Amino acid sequence: MSAPDAKSNLPDRDLLFRLLRQLDRSSEASQRTLAAALDVSLGRLNALLRQATEAGFVKVGDRSGPDKRQRFAYALTTRGAAEMLRLTDDFLARKFAEYDALHAELTGTRSGLDPLKHRTRLVQNNLAPIPELYVSYESAQKLKVEAADLVSWDLTLRQICDLELLMNGGFNPLKGFLGEEDYNSVVDTMRLADGTLWPMPITLDVSQDFADSIEPGQDIALRDQEGVILATMTITDRWSPDKSHEAEKVFGADDSAHPAVNYLHNTAGPVYLGGPVTGIQQPVHYDFRARRDTPNELRAFFRKMGWRKVVAFQTRNPLHRAHQELTFRAAKEAQANLLIHPIVGMTKPGDVDHFTRVRCYEAVLDKYPASTTNMSLLNLAMRMAGPREAVWHGIIRKNHGCTHFIVGRDHAGPGKNSAGEDFYGPYDAQDLFREHQDEIGIEMVDFKHMVYVQERAQYEPMDEIEDKDNVTILNISGTELRRRLQEGLEIPEWFSFPEVVKELRRTRPPRAKQGFTVFFTGFSGSGKSTIANALMVKLMEMGGRPVTLLDGDIVRKNLSSELGFSKEHRDLNIRRIGYVASEITKNGGIAICAPIAPYAATRRAVREDVESFGAFVEIHVATSIEECERRDRKGLYKLAREGKIKEFTGISDPYDVPENPELRVETENVDVDNCAHQVVLKLEQMGLIAG
Repeated sequence: MSAPDAKSNLPDRDLLFRLLRQLDRSSEASQRTLAAALDVSLGRLNALLRQATEAGFVKVGDRSGPDKRQRFAYALTTRGAAEMLRLTDDFLARKFAEYDALHAELTGTRSGLDPLKHRTRLVQNNLAPIPELYVSYESAQKLKVEAADLVSWDLTLRQICDLELLMNGGFNPLKGFLGEEDYNSVVDTMRLADGTLWPMPITLDVSQDFADSIEPGQDIALRDQEGVILATMTITDRWSPDKSHEAEKVFGADDSAHPAVNYLHNTAGPVYLGGPVTGIQQPVHYDFRARRDTPNELRAFFRKMGWRKVVAFQTRNPLHRAHQELTFRAAKEAQANLLIHPIVGMTKPGDVDHFTRVRCYEAVLDKYPASTTNMSLLNLAMRMAGPREAVWHGIIRKNHGCTHFIVGRDHAGPGKNSAGEDFYGPYDAQDLFREHQDEIGIEMVDFKHMVYVQERAQYEPMDEIEDKDNVTILNISGTELRRRLQEGLEIPEWFSFPEVVKELRRTRPPRAKQGFTVFFTGFSGSGKSTIANALMVKLMEMGGRPVTLLDGDIVRKNLSSELGFSKEHRDLNIRRIGYVASEITKNGGIAICAPIAPYAATRRAVREDVESFGAFVEIHVATSIEECERRDRKGLYKLAREGKIKEFTGISDPYDVPENPELRVETENVDVDNCAHQVVLKLEQMGLIAG
């Protein structure tokens, strides 16, 4: 009997709910104990167990304990655990509705607790626990064994962030990855299909091959990158989304200059899966463990401390003096305690790594009153979606027990679009948040643009300075701060704390002491390898840092010998080169790469990998295809023209000409030494080598 047919024969939903809950809590209980707990006869219990088993909610196994009278052991299946969570929602919603009716009968007025569809929305204050998607420890151990036989999906870093917040309640009211109906509604209206406010599509994107191997109704295991099973998921939906439409609606433009749009088109899988999730265990974090809190752990902390009002400060950057003054003012204005709640999941490519940032936060935490301030880390994968992201952040902070939230100027903005303009207006996020704050249940505190007034030796909100013409206003932009760090220049104490500057200088020394990557790209035969070799010799002559050449042919022989020349394999080869280059850069060396690298999206991905640790210098060797074909030292162009080499760059496969490389080098009628010297001068201009 299939699951849908069996489901129609299930007993009363309350009895099923109580049975599944009992099995989750004590699956080793005898039948007599179960029957007593449910207040039913043994015959009725056996009928319940048989029907639940046929529906796929309960698994029957042999009894292994000392109780010889109990012949069978019963355990929740993955589907049973998901059904228990669904029935819990249904049960609580009905009980609240009954309570509301009784309250009205006795007092003549409603209780004020609306019988909403999601139990987690019924929690009316910031201190009560919120439900999670985890099963009990005992059930989790048994589900791990069952899930080991399921088809598995290895989660990406972004998906691990999403799954963690789904399981621990941070993404409440979601019970799993969005199905197609909810996805379409969220994209178009910022609401789930039932009308609940939710601005960000949370979907499980997978490869086409994986999607083809599964069917709706199937259970899959979700594993981290080390193969540990974190959860199971019942697939309810499988579809190929319109990613351009998603980009337009969620991010405001289908522009690959936006990091999330670039991720959507060039990294995310082509197929989305939706369905409820059953949590088995949370992802393991080995760093800053004492600073990581689930929503319920934070709520318990607030209860213990007696905090009734909590204002959350969202940040993905180090804290400087202006941020401290801002948070002081926000807490004072709201008459609330302060939660510094930085993002340590995925942020914007090129941001300071979270290890450095957390050390910076801890270095200045004692500048805050210990009794009124706390810091907790949020493992969120940001989308940099501006206004929508601000609303999303507000919902997440509400779930963590906060009552107020600081929304910044250009909150979660990704920077400039392809036309050189800001993606979002400076106050778009505040406007959209203000429109929905009552529904979110959290109050917005406007971000004030703080500047330093030299004559008064203090920070003040820019729009509150009435004597602007008579005072000296000082400020250092993010770009200027990065320049000072790169060049080893002074950073004044009025701008930042010495402890923060010390940490930043440890991680980001002056550019002339950092590792970096020089990435040559161009047609086969353009002269990339020859110039790269000359550059390597010149840099080794200067000394000071180890230099490694990652030539395309050498890498093909030693690192990618098993790969062919399909687009997929060429991309994989370039990503391998990028990975090695990023490791060299991270450890203070110089990586010189000289592949063809024909695709702009792949080059951008490599740039993002490298720029997490140092500079990425793209050199376009702009030799024309005609000149390359004339040279044709390896005879490859001749073979490509004859059709003997398929997908050959420039002949039968496209080459994306770099739009804004750091340097473009012409090689026709120019000797190799001159070309290499041009690169050296560029590196000197960028401060990467000493002048």
